[in-house]
Amino acid sequence: MANSGLLERTTPEAQGIPSSAILDFIEALEQHTQPMDASHSLMLLRHGNVVAEGWWAPYGPTSPHWMYSFSKSFTSSAIGLAVEEGLLTVNDPVLKFFPDEAPADPSDNLKAMTVKHLLSMNTGHANEPTTTVFWGEDDNWPRAFLSLPVEKEPGTWFLYNTAATYMLSAIITKLTSQTLLDYLTPRLFEPLGIENPAWDVDPQGINLGGTGLHITTEDIARFGQMYLQKGVWNGQRILPEAWIEEATQATSDNSNQPSNPDWIQGYGYQFWRCQHGFYRGDGAHGQYCVVMEAQDAVLAMTSGVRDMQAVLDKVWEHLLPAMQAEPLPANPDAHSKLTEKLASLSLPMPQGTPTSPQAEATSGKLYTLETNDLNLKGVKLAFGDEGSTLTLVTPAGEQTVSVGYETWARSTAELREYGEEVIAASGAWTDDSTYTVYLSFYESEVGVIFTFHFEGDNLRMTYEPNVSWVSTDVQTIKGHTTN
Repeated sequence: MANSGLLERTTPEAQGIPSSAILDFIEALEQHTQPMDASHSLMLLRHGNVVAEGWWAPYGPTSPHWMYSFSKSFTSSAIGLAVEEGLLTVNDPVLKFFPDEAPADPSDNLKAMTVKHLLSMNTGHANEPTTTVFWGEDDNWPRAFLSLPVEKEPGTWFLYNTAATYMLSAIITKLTSQTLLDYLTPRLFEPLGIENPAWDVDPQGINLGGTGLHITTEDIARFGQMYLQKGVWNGQRILPEAWIEEATQATSDNSNQPSNPDWIQGYGYQFWRCQHGFYRGDGAHGQYCVVMEAQDAVLAMTSGVRDMQAVLDKVWEHLLPAMQAEPLPANPDAHSKLTEKLASLSLPMPQGTPTSPQAEATSGKLYTLETNDLNLKGVKLAFGDEGSTLTLVTPAGEQTVSVGYETWARSTAELREYGEEVIAASGAWTDDSTYTVYLSFYESEVGVIFTFHFEGDNLRMTYEPNVSWVSTDVQTIKGHTTN
């Protein structure tokens, strides 16, 4: 087992992995079907040492990334700490913590719901309650959760349930008068060296628990390595070993939900069991913390992918069989190729020319757009020698983004409902009349492809996201200019 010190860097061969196998894995990840449907970062640890790390530009090592449901594994850890401190037990009824939010006449099933049922996604709900709780009319989310029918006996029916994890966060706040983030900061984040974590909150200031955590790739790796080391980090006990054993075993049988192979191996306390006897925390669109105990390895990844099983399949195909029990002979040539690849990673950029006969005629013109689902009112492109600027007229006003050519130009803009965000963009003329822009919200999973096809005073614009909670279909928007 690896020592519990800070992360050291070594060659893959020194830890029993051929550099060529990691290179094969990376090249498999880069087999895109849609250019922005892609991995964003990876960090592979073996015996406590980082043997490979890389970020696909514009993503980088210091950029936090949305974790989505990988947040749940941190919330589970907070419950483990609270149990160790004697604040609660997993067998406590949920209603115990919410006397003011409980319905006047709770059902027997609601009375039977315990903290363990929240942890193991076995609350007894027949329908996933998160939409009702998070986007309903009641700003008191615990009350909204407790008002919902519990159709089945808790403990008898697995149903993935982000609102249940939110309730764990609310319990921590009830018990400690602290947010989940504040509770975990001295107990977990600071000891692990996780700096400046951010966690989204509900209308009452309660951290979302089941989603909303923003951390870096190395933060994921540190958390996974601490779990691999049974709760110890840098010689300090962070979590009880017994809790880690309990949290990562299969408490719930999740085979009742038809899904991909790595989503029906069992579910613990906010951790998924994997094929091959491993376990992981993960989040929507490809955020992974895979703990491979038998191989003494951890894989941390961030992504914006449509098919999460496909990524795990590539781990099992390329990395798992390559891990040897003993160090391998040094292979400078193979390691050099891997190092060069890792240093040059980038998301795909549009392939084309920096200018076009159309550029001068269309540069700086405002095109008014027809009514569309993106709520965009207009668009304007201005072309220069080293790239362009893209101005989108949104409900927040005109938002201008720098667009590089054969590079990622960075800027900030308010293009979504999350306020001002960092954005990187790259563009090219892909034919004489069409300018294509790849745009990355590079502290999140989202990347989009815009195309602008000019026909005289008319514009045909398309928009295609890499991932979406609604649809990844290409949307076409028409526009017209009068200037």
